[in-house]
Amino acid sequence: MAVYALTGFSLVSLLSFGYLSWDWMKPSLVADVATDPMEKSLPPAFTRPPHIIFILTDDQGYHDVGYHGSDIHTPTLDRLAAEGVKLENYYIQPICTPSRSQLITGRYQIHTGLQHSIIRPRQPNCLPLDQVTLPQKLQEAGYSTHMVGKWHLGFYKKECLPTRRGFDTFLGSLTGNVDYYTYDNCDGPGVCGYDLHEGEDVAWDKSGKYSTFLYAQRVNKILASHSPKEPIFIYVAFQAVHTPLQSPKEYIYRYRSMGNVARRKYAAMVTCMDEAVKNITWALKKYGYYDNSVIVFSTDNGGQTFSGGSNWPLRGRKGTYWEGGVRGIGFVHSPLIKHKRRTSWALVHITDWYPTLVSLARGNLSNVPGLDGYNVWPAISEGKESPRTEILHNIDPLYNHAKYGSLEDGFGIWNTAVQASIRVGEWKLLTGDPGYSDWIPPQTLTNFPGSWWNLERLTDGLRKSMWLFNITADPYERYDLSDQRPDVVRALLMRLVHYNRTAIPVRYPAENPRAHPDFNGGAWGPWASEDDAEEWEGGGEPLKSRNKKKKKCKICKLRSFFRKLNTRLMSNRI
Repeated sequence: MAVYALTGFSLVSLLSFGYLSWDWMKPSLVADVATDPMEKSLPPAFTRPPHIIFILTDDQGYHDVGYHGSDIHTPTLDRLAAEGVKLENYYIQPICTPSRSQLITGRYQIHTGLQHSIIRPRQPNCLPLDQVTLPQKLQEAGYSTHMVGKWHLGFYKKECLPTRRGFDTFLGSLTGNVDYYTYDNCDGPGVCGYDLHEGEDVAWDKSGKYSTFLYAQRVNKILASHSPKEPIFIYVAFQAVHTPLQSPKEYIYRYRSMGNVARRKYAAMVTCMDEAVKNITWALKKYGYYDNSVIVFSTDNGGQTFSGGSNWPLRGRKGTYWEGGVRGIGFVHSPLIKHKRRTSWALVHITDWYPTLVSLARGNLSNVPGLDGYNVWPAISEGKESPRTEILHNIDPLYNHAKYGSLEDGFGIWNTAVQASIRVGEWKLLTGDPGYSDWIPPQTLTNFPGSWWNLERLTDGLRKSMWLFNITADPYERYDLSDQRPDVVRALLMRLVHYNRTAIPVRYPAENPRAHPDFNGGAWGPWASEDDAEEWEGGGEPLKSRNKKKKKCKICKLRSFFRKLNTRLMSNRI
């Protein structure tokens, strides 16, 4: 393994800053508070279904919370986590749509057809309508359900909207990223539109309000108008801290000493989001919900290091299947937890929230067979062993095949050119192209981007298509054991084969020009009719588009070229 030295930033200097001295097995860098002895004698009981607040942040890196040793101030998150249960063996997906779909359905993306990339604004695609969603199950259990924030699960027809998928109310954006003040989103040059919706209507009147504040205020309003005697579920999917890097000036000023501009703005956004969570927690207490509430906090994927995020000391970044892309920040805070103020190393995946929360709500899971998630509440609340022993990170047959992969390299069991990743017990296997693989320290210097980025760069991986790590012993993925343990490799390849047999076809249709906001009053929103939907069954190109393929004009090809070019240049906006 070749290691490139940092220019003007040595490994020794990193050690002196303490970057490499973090003990992975240490529960946290913030001392856990000792459990009150009275708690054991008076464990809280569920006398009625609890209020559930699920908070999801966007592109927040693993390192970017105070209790993971960050230079970013997150006092609210630190306190809530310290007083609850920190999940330090918690996994999410590497990009937006997959994490959100698995949260809402409790199923791996290979079982919803969303195993490739994200749902893009102009695609006739959305979360499959035959899936019974988490909010729908909670509605069945008598809950009032509300969503505030980023949807990103498709909207090409009205049946795909949050209010048709189980939420009584919705305020937020439908696409993947918008301006924090104007709520404009451009899906390529000249393809721009407004994206803030209330219910199924465009919320033109709310332009100019910073989204993090707007969403926290809406949660406060929902709580103020609801009765704490009736169960409520609020899904708060903050836009923060996804690009564009925008924050009120007073938050940026706090980080004026940070030399790196991107990191400075990013840090300000994280702290602003932390204060929004503080306001939500305050509202729960003010209006009488807190004592019977469960707050779940989760990130949606790893941080984007191009945009100020940090996953240090993990390997990789957003969009990759290295730990930096899939290991998330997660904790549960609730007066109903039996054993609080501790760190849990139980294996938990984002699909687990579906059965866990429905079970807490005393809902019925018997009519949703085949879930990939598990009820992990006993592991969280009582410290019991997690029922989960493995995680399929994904199998993506459409992703660019690795140049050096083959069926032969996979012992005739699996084509290692295919992008896939799985964890079984303490072992993790990756095949194909897992994505950018360097270890990137926190962006603290001014020359960003620059040669100082990469603490280490592996050159022996360029001709590889398969890696094996003991994640328990080697959480930083430094020591590839695929050559030393072919027995483990074979066993995990067989598990990939098993999962692949259960996968449904990929849903990734071609973009349709009718989705352009110019044809829809200047805003992103539903544009297809029921008749249109029938033409696109099977997930391919619209039939009309297929029939006219030979008549495509030169300007259309030019637009396509610039769209692809823009996608490559702006890959951090995924």
